Amino acid sequence: MSGAFANCEFCVLTNEDSDVLRVFLASRGNMQELERHLGVSYPTARARFDALLGKIGIDRPPATAAPSRVELMEQVARGEIDVDEALRRLEIS
Repeated sequence: MSGAFANCEFCVLTNEDSDVLRVFLASRGNMQELERHLGVSYPTARARFDALLGKIGIDRPPATAAPSRVELMEQVARGEIDVDEALRRLEIS
């Protein structure tokens, strides 16, 4: 067979990868929903999703380490962030 064919970046995904992507999109990017679907911890779900992104050529910059509770309290004490922001950041990490 010969001809000009467009590459499909999603064709490299396994059926399992496609399922993960489908769940992620259906949940509008909710990693906790993906975590529940996979039956794994949040860090494992995140790692699986990051690996999937790498397969389709979307490289994410390395995640910066989340600030510790002490660092957040110090930022509040210095007036850099308020208590609500510190609490929000704690929920994310």
